[in-house]
Amino acid sequence: MGKKELYSRREIRGAVLLMPLLMILLVAGYLAREEGLKVYVRPQPSTPDSLLRIVPFDPNEVTYEQLREMGLRKWIAHSIIKYRAAGKVFRIPEDVATCYGISDSLYQRMKPYIIIGERYRYKPRTYRPTYERDTLAGKRPLLAPTTFRIDTVGVAYLRAIGALTKRQAEVFVRWRDLRGIYDLEELKECYTVSDSVADALAPYIIFPERKTETLTPDSLPVNLNRADTATLRRLYGIGAKTAANIVRYRENLGGFYRKEQLSEVPGINEANYEKILTQIFVDSCDISKIDINFAPSSEIGKHPYVSPRSLRRILKQRQLKGGWSTAEEFYKDDILKEEERERLRPYLLFGTSGGTKTR
Repeated sequence: MGKKELYSRREIRGAVLLMPLLMILLVAGYLAREEGLKVYVRPQPSTPDSLLRIVPFDPNEVTYEQLREMGLRKWIAHSIIKYRAAGKVFRIPEDVATCYGISDSLYQRMKPYIIIGERYRYKPRTYRPTYERDTLAGKRPLLAPTTFRIDTVGVAYLRAIGALTKRQAEVFVRWRDLRGIYDLEELKECYTVSDSVADALAPYIIFPERKTETLTPDSLPVNLNRADTATLRRLYGIGAKTAANIVRYRENLGGFYRKEQLSEVPGINEANYEKILTQIFVDSCDISKIDINFAPSSEIGKHPYVSPRSLRRILKQRQLKGGWSTAEEFYKDDILKEEERERLRPYLLFGTSGGTKTR
């Protein structure tokens, strides 16, 4: 009877195949362990304060040797020189702190000695009109402003005092001749004249008297829904800007159905509101109504009494129902709050597919 084999052929073949896999796993484990135990060497600490001999210096002009004489380490001195070699300029002392190797403590030690030369120093840019810049450059003299009439002043004078550039002055003169300027508020409405320039010129300006026809008692009150800006400006308490605001608001509103709505216009305050009320009236027949069933969203949305939330609800409900036949039906859907509904009521029109319209 033969001696029994300790391992079968099958087991031996399996062991042979398993050995390479085990070797791979052992090597991988060893490398992972080495990586985990690897010690990263930190950069050497900065030079101790006791070894520093820093003197006043401009980082834009200091040499490598001078930095080394101050006690700075080689890589720190090299970092400052490399910063300049890259085409950069030290505009403020804090720029030095951005160089590699300069710690916060070292920068605080160096900061009192950093001097940025005038040619390198950061200088905030201030705007000056073109004419004034030319004057500072010695190209032409700048005149001191004296009193002048705003209705007759020319381009040359506005340039000579440094108020406006040639192009700005030309635009201003055309704008003035077209509209007229009678007070500081109207001067600031010209887009080429900034508020600061207008305020600076105010002590020297002589404004002309407004040459408009005065409204006689027979021509009062004025229909607020038909008056243009020129007529409105003839009313006591209304200037050019307020007149423009009234016309703009009236267009978005579709007309005033009662004169108390004037208080909603930007620029109307307690001081002029009561004065204007006695000079105006409104005719509700002049109101432009919104056909709520067919008007585009842009027309409905621009109305001052329709909020974005209400607009979304109106459009959604209109799409679901196809529109409304009467105001009562529209109100029953609870699309608007009661206050919004009452304010908007005079401006609503309910058109039908047959062409008839109801209010």
